[in-house]
Amino acid sequence: MPVSRDAIAKAIGEMKGKSEKRKFNQSVELAVKLRELDLKRPEQRINESLELPTAASKTVKVAVIAGGDLAVRAKNAGADIVIGREDLDKMARDKKAARKIAQNYDFFVAEAPLMPQVGKSLGQMLGPRGKMPTPIPPTAPIDDVLKRQRKNVRLKMKDQPVIQTKVGTEDMSDDVLVQNIQTVISRLESKLEKGAKNIKSVAVKTTMGPLVKVETTQV
Repeated sequence: MPVSRDAIAKAIGEMKGKSEKRKFNQSVELAVKLRELDLKRPEQRINESLELPTAASKTVKVAVIAGGDLAVRAKNAGADIVIGREDLDKMARDKKAARKIAQNYDFFVAEAPLMPQVGKSLGQMLGPRGKMPTPIPPTAPIDDVLKRQRKNVRLKMKDQPVIQTKVGTEDMSDDVLVQNIQTVISRLESKLEKGAKNIKSVAVKTTMGPLVKVETTQV
């Protein structure tokens, strides 16, 4: 079902109007129900990261797996954690530590030459979560890499044909939220076999607020 910018803007206005003020800045969440999918076919299951025009949260944690100069630059650039070769060796032997890393960080980037070692030590934990690292060259401009990674959200189906993801916070302008939502919907349409026809419904909500449906047009 095609979703217009005006329809998204209208739903955001309604969502903000229905959302009670809380003592914290609530997240804005998007829920997209899909249809006519065979989830037994791997190619029809979506599990990927997507860079939004504006970061949906200030709390996205990015782990950098690197050594040498890149590790130093990553620390200076404010990476949430820098994991070196020796750390990977330890996690290969300590599954509990590997699981904790996989749970505590949202996105991972890794120096390309370390990817085989990452697969052996963390692959079992990161793979099923859709968190396998994005490989980067040792000379990568890590400041820019981190900025882009912190704009990422994860689009992932579980047992049902539904994508739920954070697209912002309630204090963001309507225009910013509309842009982020349009970016998610456009990516889904490009990935789905039948495009917009695979979208059954779209809705938005704040963390503690009610679900507000976005008007869609039949195709």
